[in-house]
Amino acid sequence: MKRAKAPPSLPPAPVRGAFQRDLLRWYGRHRRSFPWRTDRSPYRVWISEIMLQQTRGDQAEPYYRRFLRRFPSLAALAAASPQEVLKAWEGLGYYARARNLHRAARLIRRNGGRFPGTVEGLRALPGVGDYTAAAIGSLAFNLPAAVVDGNVIRVLARVMAFTGDPRSTRARKLFRDWAQALLRPDHPGASNEAIMELGALCCTPRKPGCPTCPLRRVCRAYAGGMPEAYPARRAKKKLPHKVVGAAVIVRADGRILIARRRDTSMLGGLWEFPGGGRDPGETIEQCIARELEEEMGLTLRVGPLLTIVHHAYSHFTIELHAHWARIRRGRPRALLCADFAWVRPGGFSRYPFSRADLDIIAAMKHTALPEF
Repeated sequence: MKRAKAPPSLPPAPVRGAFQRDLLRWYGRHRRSFPWRTDRSPYRVWISEIMLQQTRGDQAEPYYRRFLRRFPSLAALAAASPQEVLKAWEGLGYYARARNLHRAARLIRRNGGRFPGTVEGLRALPGVGDYTAAAIGSLAFNLPAAVVDGNVIRVLARVMAFTGDPRSTRARKLFRDWAQALLRPDHPGASNEAIMELGALCCTPRKPGCPTCPLRRVCRAYAGGMPEAYPARRAKKKLPHKVVGAAVIVRADGRILIARRRDTSMLGGLWEFPGGGRDPGETIEQCIARELEEEMGLTLRVGPLLTIVHHAYSHFTIELHAHWARIRRGRPRALLCADFAWVRPGGFSRYPFSRADLDIIAAMKHTALPEF
């Protein structure tokens, strides 16, 4: 049996030339216009790169503009409260990013307010890994550090016809070496953005635009007629599904009870309508009653359904049943939450909520409080 040919340790000269010349020309003509591409100050580059860790550029853009209106400088961000930062991030998801931004801003301020100007210094900031440190370093400080993300891996796997598992330790090192060898050292920021832009606009996972690709003459996958076969894909696992109950507890004066999640929990620091996951054999009403007794020491009368919210997180999906409720016995206590508050319906805008809880608030605006 003939053994598969091992991929080269470094891309050959024609490939390097295509990346450092043809790809940059293509990028100059086709690059999208984003606000973070017009101001390369370290602070703005840092904010954009943290937002882009888990979010597409077109989705991040309005949040980026809003966040910078609220916190136009590192000093303003460092001086804010955690709740103010989470509120400005509201709806963008992956809220650990916002908490890490705030922690890093305060750390930089304590160290004299000067942004780290080395890859190692950037990597030491909360929430900054290898990719983000290379991106900030190349864009804000012109450091010759190559980025490797999903778009970069897809482009390199196709150009080099890499047939192995792209998630393996060997593959990750190979992609890093290839990306660094292909980087144009005098224009590292543009080189990094160009390959990522190619992956986003042309070398897409499905139906790549090979005929217009600036790398087509050196791409082994294109030459073989099977670009979509690279990189090798693993079968997707079905995400776990959770059924969750939440209580919209109303008291006599019309105020509604909300709880703040502990900082160490998922969605830490955000406010929510209290509740939790349904146990086997429970009805939703029983689930809500049990959760509120455990979380806040309350005995409830669970009323009618307000709304059902479907939401997908990175590792699971939820079906959230929100029910109206009233307190039968007890006063709220922060037993399994960080804090609680009684809020008038018009006052929710002062608190940061997750997307699922924002959907509950939206449903309340169109639903009259029933008698129960």
